[in-house]
Amino acid sequence: MKTSIIILTHNKLEFTKLCIESIRRYTEPDQYELIVVDNNSTDETVEYLKQQEDIIAIFNKENVGFPAGCNQGIEISTGDNILLLNNDTIVTSNWLDNMIACLYSREDIGAVGPVTNSCSNNQAIPVKYNSKKEMQLFAELFNKSNSDLWEERLKLIGYCMLIKRSVVEKIGYLDTIFSRGNYEDDDYSIRIIEAGYRLFLCKDTFIHHYGSVSFKEVPKEYTELMAKNRRLFMEKWGFDIAKSSIYHQEFAKMLEVADHENKNILEIDCECGATLLDIRNQLKSNRLYGLESNPYCANIAKKLLFADVKVGSVEQKDIDYPKRFFDYILLSDSFAKCFEPILALARLKEYLSEEGKIVASFTNHNHFEIMKKILNGRARRQDLLTFSIDEIQTMFFAAGFKTVEITGLPLMAKTEYDKDFVQILKHVSGNNKDDIYQYYKLLVLAS
Repeated sequence: MKTSIIILTHNKLEFTKLCIESIRRYTEPDQYELIVVDNNSTDETVEYLKQQEDIIAIFNKENVGFPAGCNQGIEISTGDNILLLNNDTIVTSNWLDNMIACLYSREDIGAVGPVTNSCSNNQAIPVKYNSKKEMQLFAELFNKSNSDLWEERLKLIGYCMLIKRSVVEKIGYLDTIFSRGNYEDDDYSIRIIEAGYRLFLCKDTFIHHYGSVSFKEVPKEYTELMAKNRRLFMEKWGFDIAKSSIYHQEFAKMLEVADHENKNILEIDCECGATLLDIRNQLKSNRLYGLESNPYCANIAKKLLFADVKVGSVEQKDIDYPKRFFDYILLSDSFAKCFEPILALARLKEYLSEEGKIVASFTNHNHFEIMKKILNGRARRQDLLTFSIDEIQTMFFAAGFKTVEITGLPLMAKTEYDKDFVQILKHVSGNNKDDIYQYYKLLVLAS
């Protein structure tokens, strides 16, 4: 089996050399073909690539962007798999073997990716190495193939994405509307799921990623590009993947502490199902359900095939589930959009079993960072989808709940300025409890 490794370059020769040298060292020669698409580099990259006998190179006379460049590489590739790899990565021992083992462990797996040191989407792990040598020693110990560490995901970041050729042939190439880059990997992930395949993160495989090397030099351009492509994604799919793919890790941890085995669990406003997927990954013996008002998000969540997801809204009274059915109902920040939250909670209470509980994670309205944004006039609408501790207690008791336990996830003041600001808040309010201002997330268990 051969994998076509496709790398795009635009200057940054020092990173490209490190990447290619690591591929040669840690990958068997008969396992891959190496295709490099150069987007009109102005340093010595072109000269270097022309000297490499084991590289199939394409030289563009202009920067066509990441999606279009990848498509050029895919078009001439011959491998059984396509691997999109950023040139600011360094691969490691067993990296490709481990990912291929996961990719072909099931027919319905369409693409996989590794963990790294620098990446969004919770694909990064903490590391302590201080040199390339230490990194490779770390990876050698880390990269032990283990199916227990394969985790299904809603999306994969495209810095290193291994895809079956049969999947590419079915769904097509990357969408070039997302040039010069960013959100093309989100789009491709959703297209893979739409086609009936699954995505997995190989938490048994580590490679190094320097991260956004090209874009770091032009931060303003990068920010504008991200905003533009985020808007294009929303126009194409009908939802905001940046928001809809976030998963609340605290829910799995809260349920793990509780008696969570073989329970019926419903998430309100489940978006594309990322949180339910995380719960399924961590706590496997439950029956999962979701209610989502956006039909486009609900469609993606349904495609994941592990939860019963319905289109509906608590406020519209369209909860199409049996009364007294759920052991846990999960609520997050979107609940703050309810026009009448007390009535919504009272309605949800009807669907809880006798011993059932609401498990909620709300942003704390009084956290010092939120207060700072409000006072300096920079608070955005999403910053105001919040609750205070007092408001939560009042709301749940008014809805008929008998016990309301509130704890929190702290985001502590670190700078001297912020520490002083917290003291000012305590002085002005007359409330000396640090929790009120330093819990960023309020975790609620209501019976």
